[in-house]
Amino acid sequence: MEFTETKLKGAFLVRLKKIEDHRGFFARGWCQDEFKAHGLNPSMLQLNVGFSHKKGTLRGMHYQEAPHAEAKFVRCTRGVIYDVIIDLRRDSPTHGQWFGAELTQDNGTMLYAPEGFAHGYQTLTDDADMYYMTTAMFARDSAKGVRYNDPAFGIQWPLPVSVISDPDQKWADYRL
Repeated sequence: MEFTETKLKGAFLVRLKKIEDHRGFFARGWCQDEFKAHGLNPSMLQLNVGFSHKKGTLRGMHYQEAPHAEAKFVRCTRGVIYDVIIDLRRDSPTHGQWFGAELTQDNGTMLYAPEGFAHGYQTLTDDADMYYMTTAMFARDSAKGVRYNDPAFGIQWPLPVSVISDPDQKWADYRL
Protein backbone atom coordinates (compact mmCIF):
# COMPACT_ATOMS: atom_id res chain seq x y z
CA MET A 1 0.00 0.00 0.00
CA GLU A 2 1.21 3.50 -0.82
CA PHE A 3 0.19 6.36 1.51
CA THR A 4 0.05 10.00 0.36
CA GLU A 5 -1.14 12.70 2.75
CA THR A 6 -3.74 15.06 1.26
CA LYS A 7 -3.84 18.82 1.83
CA LEU A 8 -5.96 18.06 4.93
CA LYS A 9 -3.80 17.13 7.92
CA GLY A 10 -4.16 13.46 8.80
CA ALA A 11 -6.20 12.49 5.71
CA PHE A 12 -4.54 10.14 3.21
CA LEU A 13 -5.00 8.70 -0.24
CA VAL A 14 -3.99 5.06 -0.06
CA ARG A 15 -3.18 3.22 -3.28
CA LEU A 16 -3.06 -0.48 -3.84
CA LYS A 17 0.36 -1.84 -4.78
CA LYS A 18 -0.79 -4.33 -7.37
CA ILE A 19 1.15 -7.49 -8.13
CA GLU A 20 -0.07 -8.29 -11.62
CA ASP A 21 0.21 -11.30 -13.90
CA HIS A 22 -1.89 -13.09 -16.53
CA ARG A 23 -4.60 -13.89 -13.94
CA GLY A 24 -5.13 -10.26 -12.91
CA PHE A 25 -3.68 -8.77 -9.74
CA PHE A 26 -3.30 -9.27 -6.02
CA ALA A 27 -2.92 -6.45 -3.50
CA ARG A 28 -3.23 -5.74 0.19
CA GLY A 29 -6.24 -3.49 0.78
CA TRP A 30 -5.85 -3.21 4.55
CA CYS A 31 -2.97 -3.68 6.97
CA GLN A 32 -3.11 -2.76 10.63
CA ASP A 33 0.70 -2.52 10.87
CA GLU A 34 0.96 -0.17 7.87
CA PHE A 35 -1.77 2.08 9.29
CA LYS A 36 0.07 2.23 12.63
CA ALA A 37 3.34 3.03 10.85
CA HIS A 38 1.70 6.06 9.19
CA GLY A 39 0.11 7.28 12.43
CA LEU A 40 -3.43 6.34 11.35
CA ASN A 41 -6.07 4.78 13.57
CA PRO A 42 -5.87 1.03 12.85
CA SER A 43 -8.90 0.03 14.95
CA MET A 44 -11.48 -0.67 12.25
CA LEU A 45 -14.66 -2.03 13.88
CA GLN A 46 -17.35 -1.93 11.20
CA LEU A 47 -17.63 -2.38 7.43
CA ASN A 48 -20.41 -0.50 5.61
CA VAL A 49 -21.45 -1.09 2.01
CA GLY A 50 -23.26 1.37 -0.26
CA PHE A 51 -24.90 0.88 -3.66
CA SER A 52 -26.46 3.59 -5.82
CA HIS A 53 -28.48 2.94 -8.96
CA LYS A 54 -28.23 6.32 -10.63
CA LYS A 55 -25.31 8.48 -11.75
CA GLY A 56 -25.27 11.77 -9.84
CA THR A 57 -26.56 10.29 -6.57
CA LEU A 58 -25.13 12.15 -3.60
CA ARG A 59 -24.80 10.75 -0.08
CA GLY A 60 -23.43 12.90 2.71
CA MET A 61 -21.89 14.83 4.33
CA HIS A 62 -21.97 12.64 7.46
CA TYR A 63 -19.93 12.29 10.65
CA GLN A 64 -20.33 11.20 14.25
CA GLU A 65 -19.61 13.42 17.24
CA ALA A 66 -17.54 12.33 20.24
CA PRO A 67 -17.58 10.02 22.03
CA HIS A 68 -18.43 8.08 18.85
CA ALA A 69 -16.24 10.02 16.40
CA GLU A 70 -15.00 7.72 13.66
CA ALA A 71 -12.24 7.52 11.13
CA LYS A 72 -13.32 6.13 7.74
CA PHE A 73 -11.43 4.18 5.09
CA VAL A 74 -13.31 4.24 1.75
CA ARG A 75 -13.01 2.19 -1.46
CA CYS A 76 -15.10 2.03 -4.65
CA THR A 77 -15.59 -1.56 -5.84
CA ARG A 78 -17.79 -0.97 -8.92
CA GLY A 79 -18.18 2.08 -11.07
CA VAL A 80 -16.82 5.49 -10.09
CA ILE A 81 -17.46 7.78 -7.13
CA TYR A 82 -16.23 11.26 -6.24
CA ASP A 83 -15.38 10.95 -2.56
CA VAL A 84 -15.30 14.12 -0.44
CA ILE A 85 -14.16 14.88 3.10
CA ILE A 86 -14.36 18.09 5.14
CA ASP A 87 -12.12 18.84 8.12
CA LEU A 88 -14.48 19.84 10.96
CA ARG A 89 -11.82 19.74 13.70
CA ARG A 90 -11.98 23.20 15.31
CA ASP A 91 -8.31 23.09 16.37
CA SER A 92 -7.03 22.04 12.93
CA PRO A 93 -5.11 24.37 10.60
CA THR A 94 -7.27 22.98 7.77
CA HIS A 95 -10.62 23.43 9.61
CA GLY A 96 -13.43 24.04 7.12
CA GLN A 97 -11.43 22.89 4.09
CA TRP A 98 -12.52 20.04 1.84
CA PHE A 99 -10.78 17.49 -0.34
CA GLY A 100 -12.21 15.29 -3.09
CA ALA A 101 -10.84 12.35 -5.04
CA GLU A 102 -12.13 10.06 -7.75
CA LEU A 103 -12.24 6.47 -6.55
CA THR A 104 -12.86 3.80 -9.16
CA GLN A 105 -13.02 0.05 -9.38
CA ASP A 106 -9.80 0.18 -11.42
CA ASN A 107 -7.56 2.91 -10.02
CA GLY A 108 -6.80 1.20 -6.71
CA THR A 109 -7.19 4.44 -4.76
CA MET A 110 -8.81 4.57 -1.32
CA LEU A 111 -9.37 7.50 1.04
CA TYR A 112 -8.67 7.62 4.77
CA ALA A 113 -10.46 10.34 6.78
CA PRO A 114 -9.54 10.70 10.46
CA GLU A 115 -11.96 11.36 13.30
CA GLY A 116 -13.52 14.81 13.07
CA PHE A 117 -14.12 14.77 9.31
CA ALA A 118 -17.45 14.80 7.48
CA HIS A 119 -17.66 12.36 4.57
CA GLY A 120 -19.84 12.01 1.49
CA TYR A 121 -19.71 10.96 -2.13
CA GLN A 122 -21.34 11.38 -5.50
CA THR A 123 -21.69 8.54 -7.99
CA LEU A 124 -20.22 9.32 -11.41
CA THR A 125 -21.61 6.14 -13.00
CA ASP A 126 -24.83 4.18 -12.72
CA ASP A 127 -24.74 1.13 -10.45
CA ALA A 128 -21.84 2.20 -8.24
CA ASP A 129 -20.71 0.15 -5.23
CA MET A 130 -18.50 1.33 -2.42
CA TYR A 131 -17.52 0.25 1.05
CA TYR A 132 -15.95 1.91 4.02
CA MET A 133 -14.55 0.69 7.27
CA THR A 134 -15.00 2.73 10.45
CA THR A 135 -13.22 2.94 13.79
CA ALA A 136 -16.49 3.31 15.75
CA MET A 137 -19.83 1.58 15.67
CA PHE A 138 -22.81 3.53 14.33
CA ALA A 139 -24.40 5.57 17.12
CA ARG A 140 -27.63 7.23 15.99
CA ASP A 141 -27.53 9.93 18.72
CA SER A 142 -24.02 10.98 17.62
CA ALA A 143 -24.79 10.93 13.88
CA LYS A 144 -24.63 14.43 12.39
CA GLY A 145 -24.09 16.08 9.04
CA VAL A 146 -23.38 19.21 7.08
CA ARG A 147 -25.05 20.18 3.83
CA TYR A 148 -23.37 19.12 0.60
CA ASN A 149 -23.85 22.60 -0.88
CA ASP A 150 -23.18 24.71 2.21
CA PRO A 151 -21.45 27.93 1.07
CA ALA A 152 -19.13 27.70 4.11
CA PHE A 153 -17.26 24.93 2.25
CA GLY A 154 -17.83 25.63 -1.45
CA ILE A 155 -17.52 21.99 -2.52
CA GLN A 156 -17.34 21.63 -6.30
CA TRP A 157 -19.27 18.48 -7.20
CA PRO A 158 -18.54 17.09 -10.68
CA LEU A 159 -22.20 16.50 -11.67
CA PRO A 160 -25.59 17.99 -10.95
CA VAL A 161 -27.23 16.08 -8.08
CA SER A 162 -29.77 13.60 -9.48
CA VAL A 163 -30.77 11.83 -6.25
CA ILE A 164 -30.32 12.90 -2.61
CA SER A 165 -32.15 12.13 0.64
CA ASP A 166 -34.34 14.75 2.31
CA PRO A 167 -32.19 14.82 5.48
CA ASP A 168 -29.01 15.43 3.44
CA GLN A 169 -30.62 18.51 1.86
CA LYS A 170 -31.74 20.00 5.17
CA TRP A 171 -28.66 20.20 7.38
CA ALA A 172 -28.31 23.69 8.90
CA ASP A 173 -25.63 26.12 7.71
CA TYR A 174 -22.24 25.40 9.26
CA ARG A 175 -20.55 28.15 11.25
CA LEU A 176 -16.83 28.38 10.59
